[in-house]
Amino acid sequence: MATQETTQAPATSRRNEKVGQVVSTKMQKTIVVEVEMRKAHPKYKRIIRSTKKFYAHDEQSSARLGDVVRIRETRPTSKLKRWALEEIVRRSSLAQIVEAEAAVATKAEN
Repeated sequence: MATQETTQAPATSRRNEKVGQVVSTKMQKTIVVEVEMRKAHPKYKRIIRSTKKFYAHDEQSSARLGDVVRIRETRPTSKLKRWALEEIVRRSSLAQIVEAEAAVATKAEN
């Protein structure tokens, strides 16, 4: 009897993912991401915009204020954190301006 080897593609994670904007980076290794949801009103069919904030774990503290990020659902990390930073989709131009101003300020002090 020959044994059959079944080659399966690596199972993609079924964890929920959301894309939103970073609104706070004041905590250590934690970012607050605001996700906007758009839904048509059941009766009037007008688009209603609602937002919800999620606390996400950012191990390297790489995300900055205003960045657009993708977060993935994970096991609870703390009382409020149930999400982890997956990737930074788009960097904020606001953060780049703040960094440039900080660099100019440090050069002026030296």
